[in-house]
Amino acid sequence: MTGFGQSDGGGPGGPGPVAPVRQISEVGQVEPSGPLGPGNPAPVQQISAVGQVGPVGPGLPVRPVQPQRPATGRPTALDRVVEALRAVTPMGVVVLVCSVLSWIAGGVLGWQELVVAGAAGVLAFLVCLSWAVGRNLLAVRFNLDKERVVAGQPATCVVEVAGKRAGGRLLAMELELAVDDEVHVVEVPGLVSGQVHSEFFPIPTERRGVVAVGPAVTVRGDPLGMLRRAVEWGGTRELFVHPVTVPLGPLGAGMLRDLEGYTTTDLSTSDLAFHTLREFAPGDDRRHIHWRSSAKVAAAGSAGGTFLVRQYLDTRRARLVIAVDGDAAAYADLDDFETAVSVAGSLALRALEDDIDLTVFAAGQAVHDATVQSALDGLARVTPVTMGLDDLTTRAARLAPDATVVVVVAGGSRTFPELLRACGQFPSDIRRAAITVAAGGTAGITENVGLTVATVRDLDDLRAVLAGGPLA
Repeated sequence: MTGFGQSDGGGPGGPGPVAPVRQISEVGQVEPSGPLGPGNPAPVQQISAVGQVGPVGPGLPVRPVQPQRPATGRPTALDRVVEALRAVTPMGVVVLVCSVLSWIAGGVLGWQELVVAGAAGVLAFLVCLSWAVGRNLLAVRFNLDKERVVAGQPATCVVEVAGKRAGGRLLAMELELAVDDEVHVVEVPGLVSGQVHSEFFPIPTERRGVVAVGPAVTVRGDPLGMLRRAVEWGGTRELFVHPVTVPLGPLGAGMLRDLEGYTTTDLSTSDLAFHTLREFAPGDDRRHIHWRSSAKVAAAGSAGGTFLVRQYLDTRRARLVIAVDGDAAAYADLDDFETAVSVAGSLALRALEDDIDLTVFAAGQAVHDATVQSALDGLARVTPVTMGLDDLTTRAARLAPDATVVVVVAGGSRTFPELLRACGQFPSDIRRAAITVAAGGTAGITENVGLTVATVRDLDDLRAVLAGGPLA
């Protein structure tokens, strides 16, 4: 079996020498790897299906390599005409068809008026066609001055169009730039080579979300509207409009107290939470021997001089899980929903500042081991969804099984049994709290068995609510 770059040809004593792999040029010719000369003749080459090149062995047919015409990458005149025909508008199709039919009918019936009308229509179409034939000798670029802003902060987009037609001037045209569901139109004047036209325009950032900007589309057409040729430039850029947040005090005290991690009932040989002393067992680390207690036991003459070692309980690193109810029916209006997202953003920023591991599950948008940027970007993408609160917390609990504190942010219409059932998807031995948002409600904290529920009207109430009591 021939290996890659080897041949089966050779003498009767065994396979021949390994042939060097040759390189195939772009035009289909074979380039030898070594110098050619009288003492080093160029062997006849064959090209396999996978592009492997090797000398032809005995009995193998020789197929000469047919040189291919190098691709220039430039469109032909026929390609340009086909591209121009694709730019014909419905009006242009009607004018062309009616003109041709009038010309034929006039010639058959002998009506010179129809012939003249048909010829004039075809001539007008050909003149308009010349507007769409040719390449767009220009360069288009658009950029955002910021990729991330807080709702209400200004953001600007700049569009630059540069002419590249040497020895001539480009015709004036329109440039359309999509900004979400709207289209911003830039009137581009005639440009000579090297001339740049720039235009700045603001991007609306009044509400939280992700604004899709682009692509830019240059539009060339004729005055009669028979043709419209659109060319896209660049892709789509995203502007993240983050929710408004408020600074909060440290989460290590008050309602979300969790300073030294969460102590479990799992035994450990090395941790922070001391549990008890036990007898030394093979494999124990001698550094955990409690020498004073071991000496007392030995002095008492009991246990045969057995050493005592410290036994600990496992402690987990604090992880805050924030689950945001995405059901629009749970909120009085969309403003309450936006307040809920802002509450989640404020809690997330404070948790990350306190170096607490964070998981955000907001209306189907999940961010595990979140950073400041990823958490706020995920909240910017949040939109109302038809997902039950129980389903939301079930998914969040599955995403973060090591949670030590969970906060459910929900609408004001959620009842206590609904909130308790939703938080029940998490283990009962972790700290759990719920924050409801109701602009027409009363701010405060309600202590209930198994769950602490806080109510806020807006972001200004959040700081005071979090400074309440510790979770039971």
